[in-house]
Amino acid sequence: MKLRALEPEDLDLLYTIENDGAQWDASSVNVPYSRYVLNDYLANQSNDIFADRQVRLVIVGDDDMAVGLIDLFNFAPEHSRAEIGLALLSSQRGRGYARQAIEALKQYARNIIHLHQIVAVIDEDNLASLKMLQDTGFTFLAKLPDWIRKPAGWSDAVMMQLML
Repeated sequence: MKLRALEPEDLDLLYTIENDGAQWDASSVNVPYSRYVLNDYLANQSNDIFADRQVRLVIVGDDDMAVGLIDLFNFAPEHSRAEIGLALLSSQRGRGYARQAIEALKQYARNIIHLHQIVAVIDEDNLASLKMLQDTGFTFLAKLPDWIRKPAGWSDAVMMQLML
């Protein structure tokens, strides 16, 4: 597994992940993105966390196939922190890619960007993600009541923190 920058060839990956409605309640996305909008994003993003306040990297599996995306976003350089986001293609879940990607991102965040901490906000019902974050060094920071709106009502979220 390795992380790499987004390339124009990643349009299909980006389109599939961004338009997966099953993942929308884990993020602030609630509308589908067109190929045109995503192609424009790929063409115009600088991939500079200081300029964009985010960096999105492609998770590449052992067979050189793109299997997902991992992001640092809401970057606050004055506080040396950012939030983490991760999304895998549904066919690639359960293979250890998320854990490996987080470990690689931790090294990048610590040694290249010089972050002091990374924060994750996860639906409290997402037990697999919460366990994986805990297993990679994140610790409980706070419970956020009624943080996530779902079709059936509100759900609490958990904020987890990783000190680098």
